[in-house]
Parts: sequence; C-alpha cells; structure tokens
Amino acid sequence: MRPLDALLAPAPDPARVAWLKGRVFAHRGLHGGDVPENSLSAVWAAIARGLGIECDVQQSGDGRAVVFHDWSLERLTATSGPVDGRSSAQLSQIRIGDCNDRIPPLRILLEVVGGQVPLLIELKTRSDYRVDTLCEAVRHELEGYPGEVAVMGFDPRVGAWFHRYAPSVIRGLVVSEAGSRTLSGTIRRHAGVWHARPDFLAYDVRDLPSRFAAAQRRRGLPVLTWTVRDAALRRRAAQHADSPIAEAEGIAESGPSA
Repeated sequence: MRPLDALLAPAPDPARVAWLKGRVFAHRGLHGGDVPENSLSAVWAAIARGLGIECDVQQSGDGRAVVFHDWSLERLTATSGPVDGRSSAQLSQIRIGDCNDRIPPLRILLEVVGGQVPLLIELKTRSDYRVDTLCEAVRHELEGYPGEVAVMGFDPRVGAWFHRYAPSVIRGLVVSEAGSRTLSGTIRRHAGVWHARPDFLAYDVRDLPSRFAAAQRRRGLPVLTWTVRDAALRRRAAQHADSPIAEAEGIAESGPSA
C-alpha cells in the first residue's frame, strides 16, 4: 500500500504544513462552564491563552457557512429543528446555552481570529449530503484570510474538493478506526487517503498507537489527534502525534504549544 500512498496521495511540502506541528488546538474553542462550544467566547478565550482553535462548520438554509457542531439545535440552544432549516441571519439570533453568545457565521469567526492563532475548520457532512456547496461556502469565506488555517473532514470528498478547486488551502482527513482494525478497514483508510489527498491527518486519540497513522506520519503527513481530554491522553498524543486537539484537562496542563 505504501507505494500507492506515495503515488496517489503525495506527502505535502514540509514547510507548508510545519505550523500544524507542536501546537495545542482547543477543541471547539476553549469552552467549559459558562462558555459554550464553538462560540465567539470560546474563540476569545483560546486566543487569550495563545491556543490554536478547532471549530465545526456546516451550511445554513441559505447556503452560508455557520459555526455549529450538531445537525439539530436542541442540545445547545432553547430552539429545535435542523440547522439547515434556518438562514444564517436567523441562526445568528439564536442564543447558545445560557449566555449571550449566538451561533456565529464563519465569516465573523474569521474576523475575530484574524490570524492571531492557527485555525482548523472541520466541515460537517453526511453520506447523502452534497459537499460541494459547503466546500464552496467555506472557500469563499477564506478568500484573503491572513492567518494559518486548514480545512478537514471525515468525508474524503471534502479533501478531494479542495484539492481540485482550492489547492492552496491546506486540507486534512479526519480518521477514526472505530473498531475496524481489520484488513478491510485498513483498505478503506488507504482508499480514503487516496481520494482526499490530504496534507495531514486528524486521528482519534483512542486509536493511537496506530500502524496506519504511524506509517502516514513517517512519510510526511502531520498527525493531529482528537479529542484529548485528560493528562493520560496528553501523554499518548505527545508520543504518537504531532499536535493535540484538546479540551478540559487535556488543555489544563498545556501551554500555547506542545
């Protein structure tokens, strides 16, 4: 498989992805307590600590990129229904949790970060979901962005789209082995890499150490790992990955960089 990896998904220029290494990325921003995930308050808190930021993005009903994790609104807001059932303007009026934060458009989050810290944007997709419209919405918002930023997704179609239509944007593939440490699972992971042609991997920390992740890392793909929630997982991440995507106690013992 390794010769095919090199042929079908060449490793990136090391200088291009060097900023992904040796960082701590706050998972959904630096949230907890009264600070909700994927909120501007969580963004400001991460910036204050000098942490990189990971956030989730999906599409509103009018085709704009908005920062929110769940497909529906119930868990994090007092409102119900699907996120894509409302316009970006309507979503921006919905409070998250019990604070004054509203669901932010990606455009506003980018303005707040403004290149102060590195940013990872995970595009949320489903198997029956057209990824091109979301990818285009994110690409549009990234035009002229001055900072270090990368996109990523579980769906290899995300990486494939950015490779074809926006190759200057650094792209990653999110990977979870999720009980599929079998030959067929390994083949699917290689096929995902060949399709996505990623510049890096974001790997489930529960799957580390992983022969697949280690092989990709050796050939030049940085490996980030999620979600690092405590000191034990921080140690695992330090041993088997280049940067943690962390929250809670996974951040408490860390500074701005690993």
